[in-house]
Amino acid sequence: MTKAEDALADIPFLRALGARLARAEGGVAEIALTVAPDHENSWGVAHGGVVMTLLDVAMARAGRTLLEREGGATMSAVTVEMKTSFFRPAVGELLARGKVLHRSTTMAYCEAELLDTKGQLVAKSLGTFKFLRRKDAAAFTKRS
Repeated sequence: MTKAEDALADIPFLRALGARLARAEGGVAEIALTVAPDHENSWGVAHGGVVMTLLDVAMARAGRTLLEREGGATMSAVTVEMKTSFFRPAVGELLARGKVLHRSTTMAYCEAELLDTKGQLVAKSLGTFKFLRRKDAAAFTKRS
């Protein structure tokens, strides 16, 4: 398991979902998931929250690859805002492909697409992510 895969496995929610990091380098990241019964809504397809999670993580991981390349291993990317459009039901093996569109000193502006087994577009997101040091993020949890 690579360092990038370890980082994904360290997120309990993603571990519980069974999400897998397929790629993370150079401003691009891919997250895979096989839809299981526990992921489904009442229509028998992946719940919208599962779809949005995959897109969110793909974009955040894409942003983090730029930090890791610069040696900022203690930095993370947190979601500031995210817009998602849904096009078709999410079933079977899914692949979320995120990429950085623009990066500033403290933010990354990203997009992600979720594809099904046939390569069809299931959903698409745009998101803004703020770079934080891990210790800065921990301070937010102590305030609540």
